[in-house]
Amino acid sequence: MLTVGDKLPEFSLKACISRDPGREFATITHESFPGKWLVLFFWPLDFSPLCPTELEEFSAQHEQFASRNAVVLGASLDSKYAHLNWKNTDPRLKDVNFPLLSDVKRELTSALGILHKSEGVPLRATFLIDPEGVIRFACANDLPTGRSVPEIIRSLDALQTGEPCPVNWQKGQKTLS
Repeated sequence: MLTVGDKLPEFSLKACISRDPGREFATITHESFPGKWLVLFFWPLDFSPLCPTELEEFSAQHEQFASRNAVVLGASLDSKYAHLNWKNTDPRLKDVNFPLLSDVKRELTSALGILHKSEGVPLRATFLIDPEGVIRFACANDLPTGRSVPEIIRSLDALQTGEPCPVNWQKGQKTLS
């Protein structure tokens, strides 16, 4: 698995970006959001019981990420059409407000090294990538374990200080510098 200090691999993936007819899909690349932090997270497969809870929470925290100059990108192996169908049929996902990337050829998941060894689907991996394209945070959960979006926001805050932050540090508290 790529980790802190590694460069985000180049990618160009189709994505479901909207439920609006005629505006559902776009191509997203590693260069689509210049000057922004990226919050790139993966889930195993659409239409599973745990995954929509994570997408719903990332979407609910949209303003928290936007206020930190960060763009959320979600990804799985499913096609852009499956993503759209999932958004249209699961009421929890109808208002998801970030691109759902389609890595059907396993290009990005393979380059990041996050495919589950026996299942062949992505781990619940999360990466925080700085505006220069460098991975600054990397975490992977096993398939049945959801992640903590507040901890991802806290980690983003800490990274953006550029200073050492003690255990359980929260935005607004003193750093160790």
